[in-house]
Amino acid sequence: MHNAYSSPATMSAVEITQPGGPDVLQLTTRATPAPKPDEVLIRHYATGINGPDVMQRKGLYPPPAGASDIPGLEVAGVVVAKGEQVTHLKIGDKVAALISGGGYAEYSVAHQSNVLPLPPGLSFVEAAALPETFMTVWPNMFERGQFKKGDIILIHGGASGIGTTATMLAKAFGAAKIITTVGSPEQQAASIKLGADVAVLYKEEDFVEAVHAATDGHGADIILDIIGGEYVARNYAAAAINGRIVQIGIIAGAAPNLDLFPMLQKRLTHIGSTLRSRTPQEKAELIAQLQTHVWPFIERGEVKPQVYQTFPLHEAAAAHHLLDSGRHIGKLVLTMAPLSSD
Repeated sequence: MHNAYSSPATMSAVEITQPGGPDVLQLTTRATPAPKPDEVLIRHYATGINGPDVMQRKGLYPPPAGASDIPGLEVAGVVVAKGEQVTHLKIGDKVAALISGGGYAEYSVAHQSNVLPLPPGLSFVEAAALPETFMTVWPNMFERGQFKKGDIILIHGGASGIGTTATMLAKAFGAAKIITTVGSPEQQAASIKLGADVAVLYKEEDFVEAVHAATDGHGADIILDIIGGEYVARNYAAAAINGRIVQIGIIAGAAPNLDLFPMLQKRLTHIGSTLRSRTPQEKAELIAQLQTHVWPFIERGEVKPQVYQTFPLHEAAAAHHLLDSGRHIGKLVLTMAPLSSD
């Protein structure tokens, strides 16, 4: 191991002391993880914050077997150690990575196939806001949702990390019309600036009526939904004939008293998935697809992770308070002090 990058035995980390609100996130000291033969150890500069972190904090989304109990699924930083089977990465490489847990800390281990070079033109903070969100949107929108040029798309949570990413990709790949739902006039303006044709203030307007008004009654060909709950039935109402509804999250929980007849009547497809439970090999395939199809847009500056605010690691609870408020536009990111040798 290169001396400049020798890692300490312990590190600062944020743990979930018990299921609950943001204040259950507390700074602690943990042993620095050691990489397995096919893993690298990354010294973090930044960690992205995501909806699954909130679900885990509330006790609703336990980490997979063998994963760290520390929240955090995407990081950016420098490789400081590696297992003997790691071939395409070296000590000192600047990288972003998708991990199954452990991001809210100074160090984490990542499977070599889930680590990618820092994308061209992105800072560590921007890169930390990329893997989880882009690797959630890409398979759900393009593979499962079968998004294609000329589709009309409805994106719920248009100001979220998922929503802003989906909006940019829908615009880049030629959507006929992009409709989002947002919570405030500020988010409405930001969503339209990113490429939405219509941004519906869901607290004031019925998004079903707004979709039909904006599409001359056609409806949405594809709907990306992170909400669930009562939105499920309303999505069926907003969808076009042969529409595809992709369930990415269920912030509002189960769908109450759901009438499935509209699904039959319109020949709808309603599917869902999670990213965290996929194997490292499946995640590696997603990274390869992103590098092929999406990286060119990032390199040209046409698509870029939207970072709303950064917080130092020890202020993770404050970051979650902001996330829970729903006021943000894009992603929140935790930052760590750079290495003294850099």
